[in-house]
Amino acid sequence: MIAVFSDTHGTEGHCLEGEALTAAREADAIVHAGDFKTEAVLDAFQSFSAPLYAVAGNVDEPGVADRLPTERTIETDGVTIAVRHQPAGGETALAMFGRERDADLVVFGHSHQPTLVETDDVVLCNPGSHAQPRGYRPGFATVERTDDGLAIEQREPDGSTIASTIVDR
Repeated sequence: MIAVFSDTHGTEGHCLEGEALTAAREADAIVHAGDFKTEAVLDAFQSFSAPLYAVAGNVDEPGVADRLPTERTIETDGVTIAVRHQPAGGETALAMFGRERDADLVVFGHSHQPTLVETDDVVLCNPGSHAQPRGYRPGFATVERTDDGLAIEQREPDGSTIASTIVDR
């Protein structure tokens, strides 16, 4: 299972609780779409046993931004994921970003709004912010390769489902 986060905006620690914390502890990989804010938060995410695949966000302090790329493409658990913080250009640009990288999934952040959109070629997922939802539901996501395809679930930290989909990929 891949645990997906964004927009922590913390100063100390990962700020995870409930099912979000359980997902991070049990994940085979963790993806974070930026805005840790401080190195202490980035270090807290890196302390989990799963590898962390992260990008820098627009509010990350220089110590964080210097350690992370602004975008990246990874393959883990048979899933290719393109990651960036800002959605610059909206859904069309995000879908193109994913297609250019032959990705199954594009993970992005910035708005703090949990979003799950299926396009013809790629799924777009903003997990939301587990720590500072800014008027939206707090959120994170999980991704698993199943016999039926790619299962993506967005949840609140308490485990409540926000949205889910299974995509044949």
